[in-house]
This record gives sequence, structure tokens and C-alpha cells, in this order.
Amino acid sequence: MLETRDLTIRFGGHVAVNAVSCRFAPGTLTAIVGPNGAGKTTYFNLISGQLPASEGAVLLNGEDLSPLPASARTRAGLGRAFQLTNLFPNLSVLENVRLAVQASLDGPHRRGLNLWSIWSDHARLTERAHAILESVAMARQQDAPVASLPHGDQRKLEVALLMALDPQVYMFDEPTAGMSHDEAPVILNLIRALKQDKSKTILLVEHKMDVVRELADRIIVLHNGTLVADGEPAAVIASPVVQEAYLGIAKEPA
Repeated sequence: MLETRDLTIRFGGHVAVNAVSCRFAPGTLTAIVGPNGAGKTTYFNLISGQLPASEGAVLLNGEDLSPLPASARTRAGLGRAFQLTNLFPNLSVLENVRLAVQASLDGPHRRGLNLWSIWSDHARLTERAHAILESVAMARQQDAPVASLPHGDQRKLEVALLMALDPQVYMFDEPTAGMSHDEAPVILNLIRALKQDKSKTILLVEHKMDVVRELADRIIVLHNGTLVADGEPAAVIASPVVQEAYLGIAKEPA
């Protein structure tokens, strides 16, 4: 269970996220929507540790993650994909995934592979990386430098890196941003596949309402940093506050 309690951040006199309290259960995909500047990505940054909260707390399975930096929150079980890809461009596809597999392990492997590493350990990491690339249909590109990949494949590789970390919580920030009409379904299919694992929690920031309607079990709506709606997709989308705040449809006078 992921939970935010009165999560708040201020930039000077501006409150970008205002006392947002939510609980996210395993086996659910929650879409976080709202107009531009509503605080969606900032809320993500507070959860994953890219920004320190002014007030409030982030808890995972009852453990307060608030004092921890982003790297420690990742090890605790929060996996984050960004609007812009966050990869090692000069390494190969396989090397990127193998590093993520290595980072997910406990024990001495966290210190990194070096000249003294045992070959069997290296082979085990590589085998796991190969399996993940097969699952995202990128095995044929394993030797390609990441910088040479088209944007859609880089987004797909970022999902592979998240899978390699095997987090409890998957956080996707506009995963289809910048992708062509033909590329986007590949990422959405990967998210659909992740939904099948009912032990995982998925959070999705997305502005495409057709994607939200199809994938989300629940929608929360932020407006000016405040939580204004929370519930099943059909009910939330139809609510007057969302029609006005998100879709820009003003309520007709009586």
C-alpha cells in the first residue's frame, strides 16, 4: 500500500501541491489527471523523492519514506519512469537492462561488477536481462547503442528497466509523450501486461483521456495543486468539477 498524507510543497509563496492525501492499493491502476500546471508531475516528484516535501509524508507498507532520497526510495520499491527518457545513451540496450537488474539485487552485487566478479554471477545477470528484453520485444536490438534507438524504442526500454528493478509501485509520467500514433500502443500494451500482476500498484500521469478511460481503475484529479476528485473513471469524468477544471466546460447557470 502506497500512501501520501497531507503531501505539500511550496515554492516561495506558491503552493504547488496542497495537502494531498491518497492511498493506492496493489492490483490497481490509478490515473492522475488535471490541466497543465495542476501539480501532477510535482506530486510524482514528491512521491519518488526528486523533490523534498514542505509538509506531509509518503509511506509504503506503513514505512515512512519521507526522509529518504530518490535512490533509497527506488530500493524500497518505488519505480519511476519520466516524461523524458532517463537512460545511458552510450551503452547498449543489453547493458542498460543488465545494470538495472544488478541494481535490484541485494548483497555485494550492489557494489558493481568488476574484474574480480565471478563469471557465473555475470552470466546470471545477463540471462535475466535477456529475459526482460524478450518480454518487451527488444531482444534483437540488445547490442544497439541506446542513442541510436528511435524515441519509441527508448520509451519501451525505460519500461524494461523498471521491470528489471521489480518495484512494488510503477510510476509512469505521460509514458506516450512524444510518441507517434503507431508507437504509443506498444507502451500501452506493456502497461496492460503489468496490470495483470495484482501484487503491483500502478500510477499513471496521462492527459489523453482515451488512454485513461481504457486503463484506469480509478482517477484522481488535481487542480491548482489540490485534490478535487477521486473515484471510478466514468463518475469522475462526468462530475461537474472535473468538466470545468479539466475539460474547461463551465457549468450552465440554472
